[in-house]
Amino acid sequence: MDFMTSVRTCLGKYATFSGRAQRSEYWWFVLFNFIGSIILNIIDTAIIGVPALSIIWALGLLLPALSVSVRRMHDLDKSGWWILVAFIPLLGFILIIYWFVQRGTEGPNRFGSDPLASGRYAAA
Repeated sequence: MDFMTSVRTCLGKYATFSGRAQRSEYWWFVLFNFIGSIILNIIDTAIIGVPALSIIWALGLLLPALSVSVRRMHDLDKSGWWILVAFIPLLGFILIIYWFVQRGTEGPNRFGSDPLASGRYAAA
């Protein structure tokens, strides 16, 4: 999945917590969110002086980021509730990163069919 397809998919599934998200879908969306945050922080600092645009950006993308994270956990055949492990200081963050860089379950799992095998997305 390429950058634009990933962003469109994540924004199109704004609050869809069912199904699966492959690695490329998740990481391209994280990159989009990161770049947007940096640009808006620069604008906020240089022009406005308060983080108004950055806060709007973060709040606007909170739900899509959460939903793609849950779908990414589903791709690993784990419950979406496992993302709460990120609240464990340091260890939770490391574990989440470790899981999110892993390849998803091949073939169908209890959360749906394999996004790569089903032909919904091009292999990344």
